[in-house]
Amino acid sequence: MRELRIVVATADAERLRGALVIAAAQAALGGGAAVFLQLDAVGLLRMPVEAPRDEAHRAAGLPSLAMAIEEALGLGVTLLACQSGLALCGMTADDLPKGVEVGGPVGFLQQTGEEARLILA
Repeated sequence: MRELRIVVATADAERLRGALVIAAAQAALGGGAAVFLQLDAVGLLRMPVEAPRDEAHRAAGLPSLAMAIEEALGLGVTLLACQSGLALCGMTADDLPKGVEVGGPVGFLQQTGEEARLILA
């Protein structure tokens, strides 16, 4: 199965939630998956993670954004926070959920094989 690599480029919690669901499904099927949060999107990972539509998701029996992050990591999805995004959001690696890695776009692309599916969310 081809690896799936997703870039979340905006601070839109629903885009991140969608990327996490797709990446988790990929991992559950046995494929590799990574989500790279670029620039302002990194702010979505500030602990404690909360999203505007979390209550609606929970009422529908769906996970909150924090739970979606935890589930994706538990399935082996790699979550990467952009180093520049951390600085832009006034954050450090200590502000991120446990298991989220820090890197940059060059490293993310270097780790993206020619056969991988690369999606911008």
